[in-house]
Amino acid sequence: MTSERDAMLVAACLAGDRSAFDELVDRYQGPLFNAAYRITGSVDDAMDATQTAFVRAFEKLHTFDPRYRFFSWIYRIVVNQSLNIIDRRRDESALEPELAANGGSPETAADDRDRARALERALLDLSPEHRAVVVLKHLDGFSYQEIGEMLGVPEKTVKSRLFDARRR
Repeated sequence: MTSERDAMLVAACLAGDRSAFDELVDRYQGPLFNAAYRITGSVDDAMDATQTAFVRAFEKLHTFDPRYRFFSWIYRIVVNQSLNIIDRRRDESALEPELAANGGSPETAADDRDRARALERALLDLSPEHRAVVVLKHLDGFSYQEIGEMLGVPEKTVKSRLFDARRR
């Protein structure tokens, strides 16, 4: 149902209804920002990647093939944009720790923050290509096939990068 609604919104947007694109932005801004943040490790870079992805999607909306999911199409755009930002800014900054309370004891909260920081450091130690497949597979739950489509690489390459990333 979501894919059908997305296809209708895309068609409406192409017919001149700009509010239809606003609905797509509202629907996918959060998940796209989260993916960009996990890849870039920076709130500012993730905001830039997300905004640029939406601008590019709007400009290229006429190239969208409704046989595929809109989310997969725009997700690929944001992943590519995030990787481009990393390429341009080789001086990777540290991820900002998330300070949300989890309702547990202070010791549990401290342990959770330590684990989250360790995971973030480990992700930042990976190459952008390896980081992208780890985020897409383990944090966002996409299949190998979906990841391959988003990154524009064969499924075997996705599996190989994921194997290498896990090993590192």
